[in-house]
Amino acid sequence: MKAVISLLLLCAVFNTEVFSQEDIMRGAFKKEGTSNRKAAKYAVLREADAMWSKRIWRVIDLNEKMNLAFKYPASNQTTDRKNLIDVILDAIASDVLIAYGFEDDEFIRPITLKEILSRGGARTDTIIMQHPEPPYEEYPAVVTTEFSRDKVVGYRVKEDWFFDKQRSVIDVRIIGIAPLIYAVDETGAIREGNIKIPLFWIYYPEARNLLARSEIFNSGNNAQRLSFDDVFQKRLFGSYIYKESNVYDRRISDYAQGLNALQESEHVKEQIVNFEHDMWEF
Repeated sequence: MKAVISLLLLCAVFNTEVFSQEDIMRGAFKKEGTSNRKAAKYAVLREADAMWSKRIWRVIDLNEKMNLAFKYPASNQTTDRKNLIDVILDAIASDVLIAYGFEDDEFIRPITLKEILSRGGARTDTIIMQHPEPPYEEYPAVVTTEFSRDKVVGYRVKEDWFFDKQRSVIDVRIIGIAPLIYAVDETGAIREGNIKIPLFWIYYPEARNLLARSEIFNSGNNAQRLSFDDVFQKRLFGSYIYKESNVYDRRISDYAQGLNALQESEHVKEQIVNFEHDMWEF
């Protein structure tokens, strides 16, 4: 009997497969497709073929259910994917992407990661503290406030809609993206009105290959996750228009408020759809 047990244990030892850290997969199969992706090239567009165009600025609100995949997972929560702000900031820190000033949607003034973090609330202050025991002497203490990436609550998107007569289609090209945070006062409290301000801008065509390699959660099929570039190109996000190109260079909020502003935003969308319909005769 002892001989039989010894033989079974010996077989079990030889049949045990030892896995190294590199061999461990976090699923049923190893995902390699996304890491090798490249962004699909745009169709060639000549100036002579663009018969009509309109520039639009819109906001993607991360509190909308449709946009939660941009916000989650929270920073450093998982290893298989990142949220959008982590992808962008990590690329800026690695000099893969260039960031431009928060006021600069023309992409003229490059800024550093330090400037971005400072605008996001990261700072070092020196305050005077007092010892709790006699003689109660005062001493300077350094207090460091770090920028939390989870403070990002939305994104601004700058894009051009145009009619390409060569392909007979209305198309859109995203020009730039800017993360949004709440404006705060000197104490760090959110200002009244929950005003959202841009943190910085990135030039979208420069970021496309990076975004094409970055997965975003696909609730319908985990085996075929989309990339951030897929989501932007296929318009799989919810948003509202806050500005269109106009002679006054003003935003919708400058002449409409509340429900009227939302109605004006929808009116701008309808104008684009109606223009496309009017191009055809039945």
